[in-house]
Amino acid sequence: MSSTTKSPANQEKQWNIIKNVFCLEGTFSLLEGGEGEEEMRQVLRLVQQVGAGQLVLDFALDAIWVTLRKVIVPKFWSHFIVYSKQKNDGDDESSEGSVEVMSRIATAVSELYDSAVSFIPQIHKCEMLVDQTGAVYEACVAGGLMEHFKLHLRASLHSQMPTSFTLLIHKFYTAAFKVFYHTQVGNQGEETDETSEEPIQCGGCDAATDACHCQAITNTFCQVNRQLLELDLLERLAGDVVSSLLLGVITDHVTTTCRDSYDQSRIKQLEKWVENIVVGWLEVVYCGGRGQLSSADPAIQTLVTNSLNQTYIAALYHTYTTTRIDQLFNIVIEYPESQPALEDIRDCLDRTHLRDRLVSSLRSAIQTRLLHPGVNTTDVLHAYISAIKALRVLDPKGVLLELVSEPVRQYLRGREDTVRYIVTSLTDESCSELCEELLVATPLVLDDCPTEDDPSDPWQTWTPDPVHAHTLKSKSQRTADIISMLVNIYGSKDVFITEYRTILADRILSQFNYNTEREVRYLEHLKVRFGETLPLLHKCEVMVKDVADSKRINSSINSDENPRREKQKFPVSCMILSAQFWPSFKEERLKLPEEVTRDLDTYTEAFQELKGNRTLNWKPHLGQVQVEVELKNRTLNLTVTPTQATIILHFEGRSKWSIEDLSSVTQVPKTVLRRKITYWQTQGVLQEVETDVFVLVEGEEAGEESGEATVAGISSPSLAPPAIEEDEAESVMASAQDQREEELQVFWSYIVGMLTNLDSLPLERIHAMLKMFVQGSVECSQQELRAFLDRKVRHHHLIFTNGLYKLPKN
Repeated sequence: MSSTTKSPANQEKQWNIIKNVFCLEGTFSLLEGGEGEEEMRQVLRLVQQVGAGQLVLDFALDAIWVTLRKVIVPKFWSHFIVYSKQKNDGDDESSEGSVEVMSRIATAVSELYDSAVSFIPQIHKCEMLVDQTGAVYEACVAGGLMEHFKLHLRASLHSQMPTSFTLLIHKFYTAAFKVFYHTQVGNQGEETDETSEEPIQCGGCDAATDACHCQAITNTFCQVNRQLLELDLLERLAGDVVSSLLLGVITDHVTTTCRDSYDQSRIKQLEKWVENIVVGWLEVVYCGGRGQLSSADPAIQTLVTNSLNQTYIAALYHTYTTTRIDQLFNIVIEYPESQPALEDIRDCLDRTHLRDRLVSSLRSAIQTRLLHPGVNTTDVLHAYISAIKALRVLDPKGVLLELVSEPVRQYLRGREDTVRYIVTSLTDESCSELCEELLVATPLVLDDCPTEDDPSDPWQTWTPDPVHAHTLKSKSQRTADIISMLVNIYGSKDVFITEYRTILADRILSQFNYNTEREVRYLEHLKVRFGETLPLLHKCEVMVKDVADSKRINSSINSDENPRREKQKFPVSCMILSAQFWPSFKEERLKLPEEVTRDLDTYTEAFQELKGNRTLNWKPHLGQVQVEVELKNRTLNLTVTPTQATIILHFEGRSKWSIEDLSSVTQVPKTVLRRKITYWQTQGVLQEVETDVFVLVEGEEAGEESGEATVAGISSPSLAPPAIEEDEAESVMASAQDQREEELQVFWSYIVGMLTNLDSLPLERIHAMLKMFVQGSVECSQQELRAFLDRKVRHHHLIFTNGLYKLPKN
């Protein structure tokens, strides 16, 4: 190199050329045309000659980064800062329409895009400098200086992002999506109102139909996305907004579609909707238009596909499942109509892992809406049966059912009428739900009799139990049928058979006919369910047999060949029961009239002749009596109870009775007598003329006995009208509590013997000794024994002091 090139003047000139070509001072606006190829090669040789390649590259890149940070990016964000100031000044944020929002963002992005593009020649110069001189730069990203430039642009944008940007960009994408959704589905079924004076608004841009901006919004939207995509800014600046918007749209659509609609499967329809709307929208955002995914860049295809599968489809399943979980109580109650919804939930549970939430939500709903005193036992049991069936659809293994149903079982155990309703429903053809279950001949599965899993189950389809299953009962118990689940509420078959025995006795003694075909049929099904060797079922068989025997005996005694029949004033048909096999009867006092007693004695003598050493012990208060009441202007043929028949029979010889006199003659307590007389008041046969004084109403002349004027058997206004009550069909059997009290009396003689010999004993010691000496007779828990002993204390049969029971001193 000649000495002239090393002179200060030449060096300064050369440096000025390098500064101008590479814009080292940041004066990028001065470069309008750019250098030619030959001139650029000379400048590069010059840089190489002076050995300033690394220095020039550092200065050039630094000038670019500074310009981005201090000029380009602040100018871009200024559009959004102006919007933020307008909002803070009190302008309504909704006053700026979708077109204005689109225009503002399009202007800002277009300016940023043009500014970024103008740096491309300078980036190319720096790349040539790197190739020619061997200078290096901090390669923090792969892809060369252009990717390095995009990284600095993104970093600068994020470091200066104003708070108003998210709101404005959300409005931008919301307006664009509304136009897209309207284009896809909004026009279907839309009708125009030709008679309307006001212009109809466009469903996409909310403008008048004749001034629709949908196409302009779509064009602007595609342009902005394309420019951001080229700058690699689309996902960084708008990805979260697009995702949030679509997730909100999915949630709203699922909620609207699934509102109170359980009888159709919705998940396939929703999946198709996501593919049409969500994928179509993503194609518009990332690919420039619907149906352009296949021609897009592979990276974009991967982004859209992953977003669809990992984000939006997963969000669909999660939203659908949570929506259905909130509705699950209603879905369970409406089973089987709601089975399609249950099948959808079952398919979604494996993909969403929301089992814990389902269990917690359903248990809470059941506790709040079902398990309280305001709900009848009937409704609670119906809901429990529906839950058994519905949750089996969700989980055939029965784990969900076991987790959800435990509070229901505990609650039903505390209701006194649960067993009676279950047993009544099992043997009542009108209750088809449980009656049909009984007709399926499947042996009962109880908690205390677990069965092993069937070894013949196909191992190819085996799946492990859910994680909660290890804390629950065996598989056979979780998959038991409905009747087994109901019996398992109490864990004992005896409770149900005892109740069935009482109901069977009520049916036989309330119908007073000898047709037992229906009862035999249900008894056979119960034997299949509960086992033929059960002693209580054997007693039920004897009860049914007693009916057939009674029919035969009555036919024999009441036949014309019986010489005693002529002595009877009225015919007697008797239901002859084997006392030791029937449950306890409700005891009531009643003294029958002498003529009735004589006919019953005649029947007893005939029975003794027929059966030898057996006799009859009559229950006078039980049965039915066919009576004919002849009055002056009418005749009544009625079927009444023995007590009611006895009452009216006493009015045959005496037309006026007081409650006290009638109670003394019939030996019926006054309260019971008063209730029974009410029946004859409702028939217009008896009338209360004074307090607790009744007279026979013959017709128009009623009231002569009392001196009152009456018309057509109606008392004068001075007398209060009788309280008309219907005679309810009461059970003739003792209540379950009374029967249990009678069973517990077995313990009383043992307890008296213990306390006589040992003076005083605590409850625990008494219970332990009873289990030892009365084992197998009557089962009794410690709590039940305490209640029994406390009743004895209240009746002064025992004394309780300092935790000890003892007999009172004589």
